[in-house]
Amino acid sequence: MKHLPLIGVLLLSACSPTAPAPAKDVAAAPAAVDVAATQAEVRTFIETYNGYYGANDLDRYFASFDPGLTQWWPSGRVDLATYEKSWREGVAKGYGTAKAVVSDLQIQVGPSGDTAVATYLLEVTPRVPAGKTATVERNQETDVLFKQAGQWKIVHVNYGPAAPPKK
Repeated sequence: MKHLPLIGVLLLSACSPTAPAPAKDVAAAPAAVDVAATQAEVRTFIETYNGYYGANDLDRYFASFDPGLTQWWPSGRVDLATYEKSWREGVAKGYGTAKAVVSDLQIQVGPSGDTAVATYLLEVTPRVPAGKTATVERNQETDVLFKQAGQWKIVHVNYGPAAPPKK
């Protein structure tokens, strides 16, 4: 008999409604990235950016870069301010680009959809003074892009001479 009160407490405990378990801290699943759509955005950006370069549209061309741009050229690192100053001076003297053609463009998109790497060949015909002959320069370029505030910006460029086309 002395166990009867204990059995009653256990029965009451077992029959009483239980509180729901606290919700687990579950992070929302990231939205699926539409890789094809992102690649199309980046393709358009790269073609437009190089169009500005080919047309010597310097304000729009330089607006394509993030202010913290890093670059590797065959001569070494070049910061954005040095590059912009040099390029603007050259264009003002009649140099610059007569034509820029992008080919073999390949784009990789980061898992979050706001980073991309674009690799391509860039054939540049420089603008030269009258009476001089321009030699087409064949370069390979890698651009790293971040999408910031809804806009793609180039944050890194690796640029150098490419091998001649295979025959």
